[in-house]
Amino acid sequence: MPTIKLDPVTRLEGHMKIEVEVDGNNRVTSAKSTGNMFRGFESLLLRRDPRDAVHITQRICGFCPVSHAMASVKAIESAENYKPKQQGKFLRNLIQGANYLSNHILHFYHLTVPDFVAGPNKTLWKSSTLNDLRFSQKASDDIFANYVKALEMRRKAHEMAALFAGKIPHVMSIMPGGVTKTPTAQEIATYKQLLLEVKAFIENEYAQDVQKLASVYKDYFQVGIGYGNFISFGVFDVEDDKQLFRSGRYTDQQLFEVDPYKITEDVKYAWYTDASGNPNESFILGSVEPEMNKSGAYTWTKAPRYLGKAHEAGPLARMWLNGDYRQGVSVMDRHVARMLEAKKIAHAMVRWVDNLRAEGQTDALDYNDALHTLSAAKKMGVGLTEAPRGALVHFVSYENNTVNKYEIVTPTCWNASPKDSADLPGPIELALTGVQIADTSKPVELMRIIHSFDPCTACAVHVMTPEKQIASQFIVSPL
Repeated sequence: MPTIKLDPVTRLEGHMKIEVEVDGNNRVTSAKSTGNMFRGFESLLLRRDPRDAVHITQRICGFCPVSHAMASVKAIESAENYKPKQQGKFLRNLIQGANYLSNHILHFYHLTVPDFVAGPNKTLWKSSTLNDLRFSQKASDDIFANYVKALEMRRKAHEMAALFAGKIPHVMSIMPGGVTKTPTAQEIATYKQLLLEVKAFIENEYAQDVQKLASVYKDYFQVGIGYGNFISFGVFDVEDDKQLFRSGRYTDQQLFEVDPYKITEDVKYAWYTDASGNPNESFILGSVEPEMNKSGAYTWTKAPRYLGKAHEAGPLARMWLNGDYRQGVSVMDRHVARMLEAKKIAHAMVRWVDNLRAEGQTDALDYNDALHTLSAAKKMGVGLTEAPRGALVHFVSYENNTVNKYEIVTPTCWNASPKDSADLPGPIELALTGVQIADTSKPVELMRIIHSFDPCTACAVHVMTPEKQIASQFIVSPL
């Protein structure tokens, strides 16, 4: 069968290739998702102090470094059996929440809108290869006015995070034991002022533009359908050991708890060799090494599975598991769920900032100096959190302040995973399969599906020669 290759897939973090086979009616019969970038961050952490991981793992991704910081410190706190105090939780939530709002605004306006909306009448946009553009020029101009305003809102969200984190990306104040920053009354007031501005943009422009998109492209509620299996590790710790978004999994239309030790990483179609040869061994216990010339492999991304099943991660998964949104599992459902989640987070952040204690007040300092010294005994810990793109877990094993094993499973590993040993495709691969392409020279349907997952192959982790006829190679607009 002829193939269509998107290489590189732009408007995402990292390097990604998608290759699909189509039948005589231009319907996708199979898809391959390729992460083209080997990182090897887990190897970098061996023989280092486990507390170094909070800074090193943030360099995996500039989009969601806060979530890697959180997973790293939670892994150490799990190993040391330590729970941060409430003020520390609020500060962490406000740093991570600002990163979430920035990401969700970025995803819609700067990564998704160009798939659906004609850009300004400028030379760069005139060369766009898009088709199926349904908005009038005026409606397009209105949305692109918010495209520019969204840049300002992202800057404000970064300012919010930097007030309590020292800088963004790659924050400095989140450490095992709490947060090293004690905010002043002025910093708290500034944070809230910025938050209210970003919150207003989300509740007005962002919400309205998503609704416009959903009303004009109603058919995309039936495009890019996923498994309907979801996984989340929970995020935003609040009082009484609860979370704003609970952990859990939704498998075969049933709700279950999550046990990280039941997560496996299949590498049958990835450029790794599995020392155990057991695809059902826990990712925590497994051991893999790169194998670039492996026959049949097509990606650097492993295939995480929970009890052998593929699961989708991300805003739709979190909203589904919390009962906030259960309308469908399509392209447009992912966009609507992401917008509704941004509104929910922004609302919660107002309460968190109102509960902060300023410098000099009781309970203001919540950093625990005891974790400057870790136990010399052998320890193992699991750090579970959510990045904006979905479920994130860090596992660490250390002894005498030296890491002997570090494992990471990222959201895009779940979503952009290859086929597994049972030849079951990953969530993006499945969502692409069966899609009808109107024009194989401009397969915008594929880009819309891929971008709805907001993949980040820099977290998930070369030119390949196709053996079959290339029906089309799509050059994607960088904007």
